[in-house]
Amino acid sequence: MTSPESRRPGANRRAHRDRHGRGLRGRLVPATVPLARTKAEIFDDLVLDTVETLERRFAKELAGVEFAVEDVPPDLNVYDSDVLEDGEVPLARLLPGRPGRQEVPPRIVLYRRPLEFRAMDREDLADLVHDVIIEQVANLLGVDPDELA
Repeated sequence: MTSPESRRPGANRRAHRDRHGRGLRGRLVPATVPLARTKAEIFDDLVLDTVETLERRFAKELAGVEFAVEDVPPDLNVYDSDVLEDGEVPLARLLPGRPGRQEVPPRIVLYRRPLEFRAMDREDLADLVHDVIIEQVANLLGVDPDELA
């Protein structure tokens, strides 16, 4: 005698298919192809590449420095001298930090959207991000940007 489950049509089908026999049949993309990445993730990777390169060369000097990415700069009427601008649009900001009881580490903030807007393609964006980070780190360390590049 057969069980009620084996008499149902499609009982021998795989369990992950839907009732029409369709559904995911495997990977969406081959293992050799990267999945789609957002612009923000790509930008973060560009920042990390430059920061990791600098940290290998200047580990001691950059030990407590934080690097951050924000989409757009804050809406202020006047920016201090710690802001790297293109025209009147901020591209990055250096917050030098405060030693003392409530120690705040130095922080370099890059603004993603203004930098992406100025780049023609991904290579141009990578160069621009690299240049901006070099400029800000040089300002923090008090050296010429050519010494870091």
